[in-house]
Amino acid sequence: MRIAIPAAATTLAVGVIGAFLTTSANASPAPLPAPGNTASVSAPSQAQLTARIDGALKTDPQTAGSASTSMSANSTNPNVIGGTDTSISTAPWMAQLWYYDDKGTTDTSDDVGFFCGGTVVSPTKILTAAHCVKGANWKTYGAVVTGTDQLPTTNSDGTTNLHGGTVSGVWRQWNHSSFNATTVANDIAVLTLASPVTAKPLKLTTSNDTASYTAGTTATVYGWGRTSSTSQDISQTLQSATLPINSNTTCGSYFGSDFIAGDMVCAGHPATGSDTGTVTPCNGDSGGPLVVGGKIVGVVSWGVQDCVSSGAYSVFTKVSTYVGATEPRIDDTNLSADSKADLFVRRSSDGTGYEYDSKGTSFAARQSLGKWSGLNVILQADLNRDDYQDFVVRRSSDGAILWGHYVPSSNTFTWTQIFSNWKTRTRIAAPGDVTGDAIPDLLSVDSGGVLWIYPGKGNGTFSARIEVGTGWNQYNSFSAHGDFTGDGKADLIVRKSSNSYMYLYKGTGKAGSGAFSSRIHVRTWSGYNAFDAVGDITGDGKADFVTRTPGGTLYLYPGTGKATSDIFGSRITIGTGWQQYGIFG
Repeated sequence: MRIAIPAAATTLAVGVIGAFLTTSANASPAPLPAPGNTASVSAPSQAQLTARIDGALKTDPQTAGSASTSMSANSTNPNVIGGTDTSISTAPWMAQLWYYDDKGTTDTSDDVGFFCGGTVVSPTKILTAAHCVKGANWKTYGAVVTGTDQLPTTNSDGTTNLHGGTVSGVWRQWNHSSFNATTVANDIAVLTLASPVTAKPLKLTTSNDTASYTAGTTATVYGWGRTSSTSQDISQTLQSATLPINSNTTCGSYFGSDFIAGDMVCAGHPATGSDTGTVTPCNGDSGGPLVVGGKIVGVVSWGVQDCVSSGAYSVFTKVSTYVGATEPRIDDTNLSADSKADLFVRRSSDGTGYEYDSKGTSFAARQSLGKWSGLNVILQADLNRDDYQDFVVRRSSDGAILWGHYVPSSNTFTWTQIFSNWKTRTRIAAPGDVTGDAIPDLLSVDSGGVLWIYPGKGNGTFSARIEVGTGWNQYNSFSAHGDFTGDGKADLIVRKSSNSYMYLYKGTGKAGSGAFSSRIHVRTWSGYNAFDAVGDITGDGKADFVTRTPGGTLYLYPGTGKATSDIFGSRITIGTGWQQYGIFG
């Protein structure tokens, strides 16, 4: 997530943080001009974005979906034949990814342009294939179109017609660190847009989803790719097609070692050798979704030359395998916009808040965010999933819960009261998505020890609270932000007051009493008096943990993704002097 105060309408400031604080004990926090990191990212104009689309449209369509991948002789460039026209109302989350780099020359022979599909998975996040991302500079040369089932066309006056779509720039890109361009293993990526889109997101499946991958399950693939094996033209209108999921045995029997069970899933009836009777994604569909039950279970990855070779199947990245690595790119506590979770702390002596940007296994020098007086809870969050860092705070005087969030349209940071009289709540947490609807929620424990979920609506408001259970006041630490087990679900880590046992409560993606599995004893920590969970600090796709000793030494415990006593790796010493901070975000 980012928190920014743009210097002008055409720029976005990376990590430019206004100091938002209480002007009095009873006032809402108000923005003050105290920037942090002032490194800026230029936001491309609409003209620049459409020029990129126009350039990509004019390049050879055979380059579609072939940004960086080289595959074995049994297959072709990663990439709907036999599909039907589909409206954007049926698939509102579909995205077009356009890339064009003229190499700074007037010679068109060296131009690079290609097209891929993608899926809106949050207002600023596009899920796609790593082979569409790695080796490309999407911030400088990319454009993303959402909200239309038509590809752009050129009007008679030379302008670009988006057919009702919205074009956005790309701010950040991430692809799986272990993506292999030769084997096409780990073929998954996320693009972060420069501004939120209104397209309805589609949810990722979960790591424990096996039903969606059962042989014979009906799935639907979407894309604008080639509709014929004899033509390089991609489709003007969004296509969809239904495909049966195949077993690993079936896929392996055709592709041999090229098919990596666990990393990949294949779908479809065997191709016939021609367009007739074949239903399959093809070049240009790369990065698009394979959907089962309203969730993404696959990302179009690769297939055979011209897509219809007799007996062939289509191969997709198996999303359930990569949920743990992908979710931290969708929901994090990232103040500096670098895909690593950062740390907010407040000094006890004077209420000054500080930002510590992650450097992986250490933190950069702190940046002052001004005074944060009159508050006794400060949490990092992104309640509206706009990729700007939010804060959820509790006012000491009356227990009011306030949501601080950036409003791009007015270029302001605004505070909104979302709950009143939470004075007696013993624990409050912003864990991310607890209920499995891809929208961040809140948790609180009342004076009687009852844990409540407040299901988020994605706009700073919440549905009626849902009771999880009782007995939660036995814990004197309640840390919740991130997925500690790699299953794509938000978890809890708590410490019992009587014996300093640390317990993991694995999230299930459900609401109510079944929101968390039975607790697992993962550590016994009596030598620490402060704890914080802010997400993936190291940038490896696993949630991490921070602890502090009474003497002020701060330690980072890298997450392992294991739900056992090995949940964390060996601790890393961050430094001393951290006893000065009374609140960790």
